Amino acid sequence: MSLSPMQVRSRSEIASLVEAYALLGLTGPADAEALGAAFRRAAKAARPDAPGGDAARFRRVIAAFRLIQAQGAPRPALAAPPRRPAPKPVVVIDPMRAVNGGMVDVRLDHRSLRLTVPAGLRTGEHIRLKRGGADGSDIYLPVLIRASDGLICMGDDLYMTCPASPRVLRDGGRIDIDTHAGIQSVWVARGLTDPIRLRLKNLGLPARGSRPQGHLFVTLVEAEDVPSAAEDLLARFTRVWTPERMAA
Repeated sequence: MSLSPMQVRSRSEIASLVEAYALLGLTGPADAEALGAAFRRAAKAARPDAPGGDAARFRRVIAAFRLIQAQGAPRPALAAPPRRPAPKPVVVIDPMRAVNGGMVDVRLDHRSLRLTVPAGLRTGEHIRLKRGGADGSDIYLPVLIRASDGLICMGDDLYMTCPASPRVLRDGGRIDIDTHAGIQSVWVARGLTDPIRLRLKNLGLPARGSRPQGHLFVTLVEAEDVPSAAEDLLARFTRVWTPERMAA
């Protein structure tokens, strides 16, 4: 695009950006709003039809404004994005620690902490670290109960599977379930539909605060290598009647 003779003459009248800013009464770069206001003041004072105005100075003011525009008005510096706080570590425990409580190691701000976990914590609850923050404030760490050793925690309850013979699943009978609370002998009714899930009352997470005592839900899974009823009775007899008791 070609420039008109007027534009060429006006541009050549301004030697530098420093001179252009000075003609508009500015000491340096300014945002668009401040630049526009300075140009209007300078142009109004230099208008040939105004008292004290001058045509040559008026042209130089216009040329100065155009030169600054051609160079691009400086944009305000972008503010640095707010610094996000480091995510809080999650206290991960297994279902047995949720049931019984215990100790757990946590890494916090380059520090290794050993925390005491009370029995009955649920996923989503928090452990308070008194004055654990860098500024001395309290810190609340979220809790997550992760499945372990075939035991899953959901809400107040625990879930597990247990192998059962096809005969028990079909005809019913007694079955021993090895739970975290020891062997539990349970009667399976005949004619239950698959999947068979048994509820062992009060063997879930312990009551804590407003949370009730949970239960243990056991899903029976068919397995061919489960001992027969006679073998099961023999195994239970052996556990009870040890050689020492028989010799007594």
